[in-house]
Amino acid sequence: MHVIPKQERPTLLKCGAERDQLASWLAFCRATLLTKCAGLSTDQLKMRPIPSSSLTLLGLVRHMTLVEQVWFDMRFAANEVDEYYKRAEDHDADFNDLESASLDEVIENFHRACERSDEIANGHGLDEMVARITKGREVDLRWIYIHMIEEYARHLGHADLMRELIDGETGY
Repeated sequence: MHVIPKQERPTLLKCGAERDQLASWLAFCRATLLTKCAGLSTDQLKMRPIPSSSLTLLGLVRHMTLVEQVWFDMRFAANEVDEYYKRAEDHDADFNDLESASLDEVIENFHRACERSDEIANGHGLDEMVARITKGREVDLRWIYIHMIEEYARHLGHADLMRELIDGETGY
């Protein structure tokens, strides 16, 4: 049985440059998502513990991997990207198709997408605009950081509830 190991989350910056603080919060949120999944089996990560929802912890990791790819690689840098969990026939395949990749692959993809996002953002100013405008969203890098932190925060709330329902674990 493979599980995600518990890890230390990075220390949040409490003062300093805006860019450093945004990067600190994003790194903290990324690590928190994996912390919410730590110690659970693949079957537990695939559980849908909220009866009115199809969300799973594994689906959240897959979804945030895709969100990293979309905002940094595809929109900010305008790169062509092989989206790990995108399926033409299922807009929500990142949440629904939990069998298309092993747990190891999902975690590796998540780390790879986060590292790629950081590489892309490095050396660019927060006021720099996206290279690819889609759906009328002409936004700057600052907006992307804030949006990513917001997206993680929303889903970390979901992860809190799911983890508590799966094994009673709270806090983190």
